[in-house]
Amino acid sequence: MRLDPGQSAIIILMVALGVQLTRWLPFLLFPEKKELPQVVLYLGKVLPAAMMGLLVVYCLKHVTWLSSPHGALEVLAILTVVLLHRWKENVLLSIGGGTALYMLLVQVVFA
Repeated sequence: MRLDPGQSAIIILMVALGVQLTRWLPFLLFPEKKELPQVVLYLGKVLPAAMMGLLVVYCLKHVTWLSSPHGALEVLAILTVVLLHRWKENVLLSIGGGTALYMLLVQVVFA
């Protein structure tokens, strides 16, 4: 299917509008001088940890624990993430370090 320039322009404008809406909507709903609702404060506290837990479960759902290497690569990567985060408290370093170790193990060590 080939789009004509008008359709392409409409798609680009709609995507730009959607991006801008999601960027500005929180500022419109929760002005700086207005106190945040308790539910928003609560979600701000619990959602980051809940999302990390969800991602860990999602990443481990297809690990074959009963056959070699028995999830060793994944466990080593998770331990690396936890240790790096405890040490430096830097999310980017923790996730990047765990991902780098996992990719090294998968592509070099256990290739």
